[in-house]
Amino acid sequence: MRLLILGALEGHLTAASQIALTRGAKVSHADTIDKGLQALRAGQGADLVMIDVRLPIARFMESLKAERITIPVVACGIGTDADTAVRAIKAGAKEYVPLPPDAALIAAVLEAVAEESNAVIFKDVAMAQVIKLAEQIAPSDASVLITGESGTGKEVMARYLHSKSRRADQKFVALNCAAIPENLLESELFGHEKGAFTGAVARRIGKFEEANGGTLLLDEISEMDPRLQAKLLRVIQEREIDRVGGTTPVKVNVRLIATSNRNLEEEVKNGNFREDLYFRLNVFNLALPPLRKRPQDIHVLAEHFVKKYSEANGIDIRPLSAKAIARLQGHHWKGNVRELENTLHRAVLLASGTEIGPEAIMLTGEQPGTAPVAEVPSFQAATDDGDDDTRSTVEALGLGKLVGRTVADVERDLIIDTLKHCLGNRTHAANILGISIRTLRNKLRQYTEEGVPVPMPGEAETA
Repeated sequence: MRLLILGALEGHLTAASQIALTRGAKVSHADTIDKGLQALRAGQGADLVMIDVRLPIARFMESLKAERITIPVVACGIGTDADTAVRAIKAGAKEYVPLPPDAALIAAVLEAVAEESNAVIFKDVAMAQVIKLAEQIAPSDASVLITGESGTGKEVMARYLHSKSRRADQKFVALNCAAIPENLLESELFGHEKGAFTGAVARRIGKFEEANGGTLLLDEISEMDPRLQAKLLRVIQEREIDRVGGTTPVKVNVRLIATSNRNLEEEVKNGNFREDLYFRLNVFNLALPPLRKRPQDIHVLAEHFVKKYSEANGIDIRPLSAKAIARLQGHHWKGNVRELENTLHRAVLLASGTEIGPEAIMLTGEQPGTAPVAEVPSFQAATDDGDDDTRSTVEALGLGKLVGRTVADVERDLIIDTLKHCLGNRTHAANILGISIRTLRNKLRQYTEEGVPVPMPGEAETA
């Protein structure tokens, strides 16, 4: 855990720093926003930022967004003034921690970030076999390619590999290749010099330099442009990078892990992915099974998410009823663990009574209050003229609502509903839909131009 504290390191902040150190965190400090940004640009990196509420948090968050630096931020300040806490949250902080610091609270914040990143929860034999192989290959420095459907936990597995490796005490740096526009991805990977392009306001260390000595995860590498694949291959072979706008090569030493939800062998055959790069990355392959092929994990993961979101929302932890568990285990889970997590998050908020019943399990595509009372569908007989068997089947499957609509209309509603389900998160929605983030962005741009309201990040579902 790398903790960056921003603010005057005196009194209460010093105490918070000492608590974090005793909990095993590596703590660094900057007394101003600009110095903090300078440290992040220089590749210092952080897993969590704790910022003094007296600093301009909104400006800091805007700078992080503009420079595509993704780090959770927690604000802290003296006392528990509600207005101050609300302003901090609205500015973009994930939490507000009152000072003087409570050791248990600081520990909980650190543990929450660590658990979110490294928790591997399983019971099914199919997943146990993958974990066994991961532990065998973790100590080596060989490249690993982690494959599997969207939402199966590829990044979690990558962090698990790092935690079991000889580089565990060094940095773990992740970059989502699908989330960065093509014209900026090279700079994200290799860094840039000041003035190298419009917007390059200062020298920025890339992910390879930031991860030097540790592990670099290239998430969804199949989305990388073939031109940039050639540069990545050279970096792997030569173990040195060239910053954009730079003149001197920089040596790097990283253990590389890549993930993909696509069949890279097919991508190679289709000319979308370089064969030589594929072989460089695929020294070891960890293929994560979809959730439907690890059924024993559904119950244990569901209980984990119930606990997580009950605590996050200040709600008493309620057990899942037998019917709720049966409903979960009977679902196909196209979005895998991520879809299950979102489903349980909703269930925790929708449930009433002493347990979480099937009525609170709102599966993907359903609206609140539409969960079936019984698990077996009721086939309504047709009373109008026409083919009774066909009519009853259409009604039972809910296809009547689709008849007469174009494929484009149905696709648009599916995309918008999924985006609402993911609270506007484009990456999560693309993963659940099984499409690339690029395709999703193009669709949303089209809908916006057509005047269709598109949920923005952070917008919750409404009944």
